Amino acid sequence: MDLRKLKTLIDLVSDSNVSELEITEAEGKVRIVKGSHGGAPVPSYAPAHQNPAPTPVAAQAPSAAALSDVPAAETSDLHAVKSPMVGTFYRSSSPGAKPFVEVGDMVKAGDTICIIEAMKILNEIEADKAGKVVQIMCENGQAVEYGQALLTVE
Repeated sequence: MDLRKLKTLIDLVSDSNVSELEITEAEGKVRIVKGSHGGAPVPSYAPAHQNPAPTPVAAQAPSAAALSDVPAAETSDLHAVKSPMVGTFYRSSSPGAKPFVEVGDMVKAGDTICIIEAMKILNEIEADKAGKVVQIMCENGQAVEYGQALLTVE
């Protein structure tokens, strides 16, 4: 995409009430997002020959059926490790790498249990309680909300 055209698009977004603009052309795709702090919009450019990043799956709270795998008497002893931020949940440090934890693993407080990507930054999430991992409540690549349970420890 022509740099002058990109500059013009950035200026248009800056001067308007539009908070986000995405344009797809034969050469690639451009996405311009205006920051909430009043700064200049940030363009994101993907050439046409690259595969676009996967779209995160909408975050879903675990259903009662998902929790039914754990006997009712044990649920009161379970501790949910919750997400400290909004982002994308990853079980391992890179695609194809071994997950940080599996169901049945013993963890200590401070052990890395997953990664949450927020604003292109990979944040290692640590266990806040020692114990045995009973259930992993998120899928790899799933969008998570602040305070959402990631896994349970007994």
